[in-house]
Order: sequence, then structure tokens, then C-alpha cells
Amino acid sequence: MKTNEELPTGAISRRNFLTSLAIGGFAAGTNTSIASTADAPGGTSVPMLHSTDLYRPHDDPDDHWDLACVFALAHAGKVNLQVMIDYPQLTNNPDFNAANPDVMGVAQMNYLTSQAVPTTIGLQHPMRSRHDTMPKATLLEDSGVRALLRLLRKSPRPVVINVVGSCLSVAVAGMREPGLFSEKCAAIYLNAGTGSPDRTKAAVFEWNVSLMPSAYAAMFDLHCPVYWMPCFEEMPRPNHPEDLIGKAYGTHYSFLQSEILPHLSLGMKNYFAWMYKTGGIHWKSQKLPDPGLPGCDWLRYLLSPNDETLLARESALFRSCWCTAGFFHATGQTVTREGRIIPLTDGGADAVFTFEPVQVQCSDSGVTEWTKDPSSRDRFIFRVLDPERYPAAMTVAMRSLLQTIADA
Repeated sequence: MKTNEELPTGAISRRNFLTSLAIGGFAAGTNTSIASTADAPGGTSVPMLHSTDLYRPHDDPDDHWDLACVFALAHAGKVNLQVMIDYPQLTNNPDFNAANPDVMGVAQMNYLTSQAVPTTIGLQHPMRSRHDTMPKATLLEDSGVRALLRLLRKSPRPVVINVVGSCLSVAVAGMREPGLFSEKCAAIYLNAGTGSPDRTKAAVFEWNVSLMPSAYAAMFDLHCPVYWMPCFEEMPRPNHPEDLIGKAYGTHYSFLQSEILPHLSLGMKNYFAWMYKTGGIHWKSQKLPDPGLPGCDWLRYLLSPNDETLLARESALFRSCWCTAGFFHATGQTVTREGRIIPLTDGGADAVFTFEPVQVQCSDSGVTEWTKDPSSRDRFIFRVLDPERYPAAMTVAMRSLLQTIADA
């Protein structure tokens, strides 16, 4: 587990907070649409790149939940998906030396959804400054960035980019070819940071920002719409989950996994079980028993009978997620207070979240300041419209989405 001392000054690890949350057992306007990414007549899919810190052993299980959600959208014909996985050693924490990009998890989702989603690996060295385009990266190190730029050039429609891990590779790609991003990037859904307009509170970094503040800052310079999804309004104190209550400018929600896991197909249960069976990067420092590391039996395990003991253990635990709302919004959908998934145009007052137009500045060190600006056309911030109902609504919506992946 990351300690505060291992992070940049002012940072609090999101993982530190998650540990305290799990122990505590806490649960808890007008939508701005992207015209070019709404589902077009005839069912044209939204081109989407999902940039993620998806590892095995996992760093945080939410990344596998996110991957399942975007694959479910691909399975439903809503998105034409590609995946880029962060290089796992962007942090100095030696625990990450045990991790690899989880291409086997992607393979499992490809199998379950009859997709052929390509996967690339992001840059492995940090930026030297906010404006560093990393011109000396080797062809091998640069493969993910080049694949992203190739996707933009060849796509017949503007591409949506989800950033749910490090900002590094997307930021570098956008700085190298700003004109291409202006023309062919429909939107970036930036899942990072804290949403407080108070600069002092924003200086306490969330995990994704702490990985590389200069790359996070560069995201706000890119020539394309940015839908900013702060993970928290302000970083909660360890062992104080009540700090999340009533917050509007943060995407975090938690749910008891029994609300979703038992309701999924056999294959989907095994996808999650194989990830949990592997254990996490930080299992030693969390003083958990070594769960043992499965080999490369990703397909055999997927087709095996469910491990009911493991699934029951995980179902009794809470899970935190952050990114789900952006996946729906990118495909022209929203979620009601009851958890129904409906078109953005039908959401109205019943939608549980929205995006508000803003002006936002970010210092070289990664500290944000923002103000509302109704005239803004390319910078938006996520806002929860009903903080009390938001966690339950997103849980119901995610369950409905993942249930669309059924066993053959």
C-alpha cells in the first residue's frame, strides 16, 4: 500500500482511503451532450479508447469493473472499443514490480462478449515537464501513443477517450498532434483529481494525479473537449467515510458487491473471481493471506464452475467505483435516480448526474482552480445532482449494464 510519504507533497493515496472504507463498511441542471458521440441513426458505434491502469495482480479492483462496463457497451453495439494499459512502473513503489498489464483480463472480456478489442501499452517513463512530448522515446516505448494517434487519424468519426489511470500517454499524444486532437477527439473523460474550487483543498492530490502531476496539468491544455470527472470533491480523511456525504463534485460511489456479483452470468462471475483470486499488488502490506497467483489459465478458469466460496467472500465486501457515469454519458445516455439507463435527451430533472460548463486552470504542479462558465464549450465538470440517491442509482445501472453479458 502506498503511504503518504511515498507520494508527492500534499498527496493522499486513494488506496489508503479505500482500505479504511472497506474496514468501515460505508455505503452510501441540464445534461451537456456531445453531439458527435451520441448514438447515431442506424446504431453507429462510438469510437472509444479506454486508457486504464489495469494490472495483474490488480492495483485496485475498480479497473476490472470499469473494463467490464466498457466491454458491455461494446457488446451492446454502443462503442467500438480499443484499450491502452498503463505501463505499471510509473510509480517508485516496489510492489508494482510484480504487476503486468492485464492483457489476459482483456482476453477474457473479448471471449465473453465476442469482441476483438486490440490492446496496447502506454509510455513507461515520466514526463520531465508539463510540455514534454517525449521525443526520445523508442519505437517500442512509444507504441501505445502511436496507436492512439493512428486510431484518431483513421477513425471515420471523432473518438472518445476515457482516462481512468495515468494521464501520461494521452497527454503526450495530444501535445504531439494538437490539430489532430482538435479535429478527431470528440471528448476526453478525465477521471482524476478533486473537484473542490478551493485551491488549498485541491492541493491534496488524488491517486491518479499523484502518479504524474505534470501530465494531469497538460490534460487541461489539450485542444479538445475535456469532461473532468474528479474522483472526490476533496480528499476524505482516512477512516472518515462520512467526509463523502453530500458532496456534489466527485464521482466516487460505493456498493456492497452482493448487489451485483450474484446477479451476473457464470462467465462474468468467473472473470471477477479470477481477478480476486490473483490478489492485489498491495496484499502483503494489507496483511492479507497470500491468495496464490493463478498461471495463464485465463480461458480454462473462465469456463470452469464458479468458485462459490470466493464469490461469497467478495460479495460480502464493499467496492468503490468512480468512472461509470462517464461511460454512459459518452454514449448519449444518463442514469435516473431510480437507476434506469435512459437517453440523455430524456433525463431532465430525473437524471442523477450532469456536466456543468466551467473555466478551469491547472498549475504545473497539478493544482486546479475552476469557476462555472455557461459560455464554455470545451471544459465541463461532473456534478452529482442527488448525492443521497447517486450511489444506489449507479449500482442499479451498473448491474443492468453488466447483466447484458449473458452466457451463451
